[in-house]
Amino acid sequence: MKKYLFLLTIIGLSSFAHANSGLPDNRHVAVTGHAEISAKPDIAIVHLQVVGKQKTSLQAKQEVDDKVNKLLKGLAKFNVDKENVSASSISTQPHYTYPRNQERQLSGYQAIRTLKVSLTDLNKLNQLMDFALSVEINEIRNIELKSSQADTLKQQAYILAVKNAKQQASALASAFDSTLGGVYSINVVAEHSHYRFGQNKAVERIQFQSSDAAPGQYLEQNINFSASVNAVFDLTL
Repeated sequence: MKKYLFLLTIIGLSSFAHANSGLPDNRHVAVTGHAEISAKPDIAIVHLQVVGKQKTSLQAKQEVDDKVNKLLKGLAKFNVDKENVSASSISTQPHYTYPRNQERQLSGYQAIRTLKVSLTDLNKLNQLMDFALSVEINEIRNIELKSSQADTLKQQAYILAVKNAKQQASALASAFDSTLGGVYSINVVAEHSHYRFGQNKAVERIQFQSSDAAPGQYLEQNINFSASVNAVFDLTL
């Protein structure tokens, strides 16, 4: 009796697992469709950091404010308005030195603020960075490339991924002398977008040593939008 109960339990668990697998009971084919679309970026988001170091917190903050105001004042020539600039709240903190074999000593205060500047004319990217450094912006932390058509391109990638799934399913059905039926289920696997700006996904600037060198060149590449879907189709013999 226990043996029969054990067998019934196994059969029951197997049926339960199949019922929860998302697959139909009848003949079917399951495939994963994939697609990728490439596009040239038309937006650059430049991440900047401004640092001020002075004897007091107020003086450090004022130094940062002065640098930021100089930056904002000159952005108009790059067709960047205030709506395309975002800035974090400013933070201040004490700055210490650590003499050897002595207790730390307060050497002043440091103020830090980060900014993001959105540029829609990539031909002016090099000039914008040079300008930022000329007004004593301390660091260019990152350059993020985007496409203004990102939503449309993502949808196109999904459509192509579904088409790819259909093609795979049809080819498999034909190879097994079967007829592809209607779609039973479609599930999104993932979507990704990534870009490369120069080599190794980092800014690549070709520099010269002479003072009258030509401006740096920035070698941009495409943004790739990819999508994958799992699809299950019915089969008939």
